[in-house]
Amino acid sequence: MKKAPKKQRQSRILQLVGERNIETQSDLVDALRTIGMDVTQATVSRDIKELGIVKVMTGEGTQKYVALTHSGEAASGRMRRVFSDAVISINSADSLVVIKTLPGMAQGAASALDSMYLEEILGSLAGDDTIFIATYGEESAVKLRKKLNEIAKISFQEDERR
Repeated sequence: MKKAPKKQRQSRILQLVGERNIETQSDLVDALRTIGMDVTQATVSRDIKELGIVKVMTGEGTQKYVALTHSGEAASGRMRRVFSDAVISINSADSLVVIKTLPGMAQGAASALDSMYLEEILGSLAGDDTIFIATYGEESAVKLRKKLNEIAKISFQEDERR
């Protein structure tokens, strides 16, 4: 086996996650090695980030990698669905919006959120099941929270502390 050029390797990664249920980076490394590509898990991890590949829940309750694109109406619809399916709750406090997701889904939901290019968002940070979003102020945070609730089709009660 020899090292494949980056473009070729990334093209094969996109093909594999599109055709198979790849659940882990190790599964992806194994699949690439099976087709004759010498890769390390660190390289695959970098490729996953560069390609915008995220883990999503399947209908069977497992997770798999999918490539999210940032253009086109069909992609936009998929992104909103990824976001909507992942979100459990959306709250705001001062200039922050905090989104709770299903375990392991925050990064996929944050990627979908980034693709929406919402004007209220200054920046975001995703963990395993939580997304922190910085906005330009409390008014922006409240507006964003309401907008995201509509996108996620979730109706939450207003924060009683306000």
